[in-house]
Amino acid sequence: MSGEKIFFPRGRQVVLGVCGGIAAYKACDLLRRLQDAGFLVRVIPTQSSLNFVGRATWEALSGQPALSTVWENPAQASHLAAADSADLIVIAPATAETIAKIAQGRAVDLLTTTVLASTARVLIVPAMHPNMWLNRATIQNVEILRSRGVIVMDPEVGRLSGKDFGVGRFPETSAIVSQVLKLSKAELLLEGRKVLITAGGTREEIDPVRFIGNKSSGRQGLAIAFEALRNGAEVTVVAGQTDPFELEGAEIVRVNTADEMRSAVESKFTSSDALVMAAAVADARPAMSSATKIRKNELKRIDLTANPDILCKVSQKKNRGQVIVGFAAETVSDLIKAGGEKLINKNADLLYVNDVSGGAIFGEDQTSGVLIGLGIEPVFFNGASKYEVAKSIVKNIAKKLEKSGG
Repeated sequence: MSGEKIFFPRGRQVVLGVCGGIAAYKACDLLRRLQDAGFLVRVIPTQSSLNFVGRATWEALSGQPALSTVWENPAQASHLAAADSADLIVIAPATAETIAKIAQGRAVDLLTTTVLASTARVLIVPAMHPNMWLNRATIQNVEILRSRGVIVMDPEVGRLSGKDFGVGRFPETSAIVSQVLKLSKAELLLEGRKVLITAGGTREEIDPVRFIGNKSSGRQGLAIAFEALRNGAEVTVVAGQTDPFELEGAEIVRVNTADEMRSAVESKFTSSDALVMAAAVADARPAMSSATKIRKNELKRIDLTANPDILCKVSQKKNRGQVIVGFAAETVSDLIKAGGEKLINKNADLLYVNDVSGGAIFGEDQTSGVLIGLGIEPVFFNGASKYEVAKSIVKNIAKKLEKSGG
């Protein structure tokens, strides 16, 4: 295990795009109100918007870097990082120019590149001169965006810059926040659900200083717990040996051995809507453990006893409305065949088959494997983020729960 502490921030993540218009100053209050509502906000200002509100202001208010171009941090692929982490993209204020760029699918700066690279919902809040808003080109661009599922708020009628008056005024902050909350709530895939997740490895004591264990860091299970929390679930994590972590909002049950994990899972399973067995449970334990340290010359032989298969045991008590996700580590070439047999034998609905050839994935942020299940097409991952796998698992759990009526 790496020993690096993993911190999972609480709240859904919003990318706030700010365009170059006088209404940019109002986005400062919007950022604060979104934070008050529990959102984590990252600001991506366009280069022209920095003429109205400077980068230092955005970074001070958000507590995060406020980059404008893809060249400011190319090693981190800023547009992909922002796109992957965003639950929602809010562009407020949005100028006619940015609306046109997004409608045309152009990627000319960090904001438009992030929009193009993201699968998150997009909310556009226009603010501009009435003649620009009512121009046929803008009208058509807005129609194009709405036809693609982008939410475009109508600007308000009122006083604009200078002596101008008419349609094009930036909406009230409360109206924007209300729209964000509405969209966010609609995206909560597991709202009201109880999800039980195991993570990390177990340790089986040989004596007070030695144990049988494995290389699991628990990162995959914790990533799934994070995604479940972000999607509104009530989450319990039965954690064995993991990298140090902070996971806000979840109940954490600490265990050491496979038997302790089995007991904890059995006690929580009946009241859970879904179980995700992501832990790396030791297959065997010493038939007897010593209360005192065993001398080296006495370590010639350790008799082992097989640990119970927690997933098989618990799945026998599964009711029709529950969903079970299993994990398997394989080094074979045909992951689907190997995983398919375990999927059936363990009475699971979904199974993620890790490709651990060469000791891969343990303690790493990336994983390779395939997610299989009853009634779904296999989903392949090759050097993918464990968060990407977690999102796919959570999405499929939600679908199966909805289908089963559980």
